[in-house]
Amino acid sequence: MKRTIAILLSAAILPACLPGPESASGFRLPDGDADRGLQAFTDLQCHACHSVERLDLQRTGTGAADVKLGGTTTRVKTYGELVTSIINPSHKLAPGYRPEEVLTEGGESLMTLARLNDVMTVQQLIDLVAFLQARYEVVPPETYPYRYVYP
Repeated sequence: MKRTIAILLSAAILPACLPGPESASGFRLPDGDADRGLQAFTDLQCHACHSVERLDLQRTGTGAADVKLGGTTTRVKTYGELVTSIINPSHKLAPGYRPEEVLTEGGESLMTLARLNDVMTVQQLIDLVAFLQARYEVVPPETYPYRYVYP
């Protein structure tokens, strides 16, 4: 199963690595379906640890953290950032959370305990990113109610 996902992901990524007009970094998976992304969000039990802006989903209570996704931001949550956050959650931790709220004793993101890379399909990843991207609203920094703006 792991090998099949790796082969499928490689097949999807290799053609996407060529620079194109829609991605400054040259990385782009096919467009996803936000409705199927919501289904993947619930199927993969993401709501155990995540709440999502404008989504009334009962948290399952099994998660150790409540990391909020979506909402108003002064910075675009790019496609690449969302993909990276899902498949390599220890790469960058969500700002505003104490390390003990979101890290294992070994210093990794608690999300690594879900072992999503072992069970999530490439299509679920694509759809999940489409779902999450639609949950962010980007506003100019001067209209944001907080003083500090993350770069």
